[in-house]
Amino acid sequence: MRRLAGSPPALCQEHALCLRGQIMPAFDRICSILFEQPHLYHPRKAETVIRMLGPRLTGFPVSIVNGDGPVDHVAFSAGRPSAGVLGDRLGRAYDRAGARPFDMIGRVAVIPIEGTLVHKGAWVGSSSGETSYQGLQVQIARAARDEDVGGVVFEIDSFGGMVNGAFETAAAIRKLSAAKPTIAILTDYAYSAGYLLASQARQIVMPDFGGAGSIGVVMMHADFSGNLEQDGIRVTLIHAGKHKVDGSPFLPLPPETRARWQAQVEAMRDSFAAAVAQGRGRRTTKAAALATEADAFDAQDSLRLGLVDAVGNGQEAFAAFVKEVNRKG
Repeated sequence: MRRLAGSPPALCQEHALCLRGQIMPAFDRICSILFEQPHLYHPRKAETVIRMLGPRLTGFPVSIVNGDGPVDHVAFSAGRPSAGVLGDRLGRAYDRAGARPFDMIGRVAVIPIEGTLVHKGAWVGSSSGETSYQGLQVQIARAARDEDVGGVVFEIDSFGGMVNGAFETAAAIRKLSAAKPTIAILTDYAYSAGYLLASQARQIVMPDFGGAGSIGVVMMHADFSGNLEQDGIRVTLIHAGKHKVDGSPFLPLPPETRARWQAQVEAMRDSFAAAVAQGRGRRTTKAAALATEADAFDAQDSLRLGLVDAVGNGQEAFAAFVKEVNRKG
């Protein structure tokens, strides 16, 4: 089994044990994550997930309201261990092993942010096309306190992911950036939660044909009631509490529930724009971030709007940053 860079032997053995016993999650768990939950995704990434999993989860064809078409964006695949956030168990395992949870080039730590971003995940780096906020927080905390780390590079290629954990991770990057030089180098895209994290670095560099932005929130509701009616199936929901079954996939979405959810995602978008403004300072204000209306931008428009600081070759930007940090060290 391939070991992730910086992984102590004990963790790799734990990964292997987990892989041997890994089973596919129950469909109801997947549905509970996908639907009726806000996400910091680029919307076409969310649509791709639904188009792929929808028929398998529901047994019916899935139609998407207000869709612009799917996007193919897959990170690389590897193993997945179990999660657990409280108490920093993952970080303490690295500390006990005396290993850094990130790669080092001279005095520069390299932290990848790639694929779908998820809250919990007791691994470091990208695994099965995902990066966990938990793993990122472990890396950021140790880069901040490691005296041998003079600067940090965040290598970013992500269409975003979950809300839970995103703002805490962004705050950790912002705190790190106040103490040490940081740079976010986009190897392709930084959309939604991916851009939220990138915006907290001191500098952002993106390639000529990359993308940035999507400063917004998406929430999906699956309505199976029409399919059930056609099949002669009637679902009766017996519940206690007026709002217990709000947003049930077996019922059409009531206007009042839609309005409440709309208010929730608008509030999250406001927080998103505020966090971007904190990270970008005068380069991008909260009002300017909101004015993008969650659009995604190419390199030149991203530069014009102050979403990034430079457009150029990522390898060259990386080499220049490493040279500067190591020179000062």
